[in-house]
This record gives sequence, C-alpha cells and structure tokens, in this order.
Amino acid sequence: MTIEEFNSSLQHSTPPPGLTPLLLALWYDAKGDWHKSHAIIQDIESKEAALIHAYLHRKEGDLWNADYWYQRAGSKRPENTLKKEWENLVTTFLS
Repeated sequence: MTIEEFNSSLQHSTPPPGLTPLLLALWYDAKGDWHKSHAIIQDIESKEAALIHAYLHRKEGDLWNADYWYQRAGSKRPENTLKKEWENLVTTFLS
C-alpha cells in the first residue's frame, strides 16, 4: 500500500483490511478518533508504538507525556508540524 492509497482509504468508514496495529492506530487518528487510536497503541510494547503514542500525546497537547514516550522510543519531539509527523509515521510503517 502506498501513502496515497492509505490516504484514499480515509474516505471510507472502515479501515482497509490487513493494516498492522500501528497503521490502524494512525488510520483512526486521521479519522478523528484519538481515543480509539490511543486504545490500540497503548498496549503495544515497541519503540515504534512508543513513537505513535508520543505523537498522540503531542497532538493532545500533553507535551510532558509526549516527551516521555519520545524518550521511550529513543527519539526527541520533532520540530515539524503534527501533519508532517503523521505523514512521516505512516510512510515509515508502510515500508
């Protein structure tokens, strides 16, 4: 799946089949369902999931919590926009 196909899938009410939990969380976030996205990602113990968890808390405005999750992911809060961060995450997890 390409980023274009992923973005096109956002026009539908249900996610495309076969998405990994990481991509599923990002799909629901893009659909405006922060809580469902967070519920998916919070129980996954990986650095990749921690990056998405950090992004979600950054989006929420809870920067202290976001920074905690960025640190768990071995990263730092990016300087780019939330939109760009989301795009980078989707692109990374699609490849």
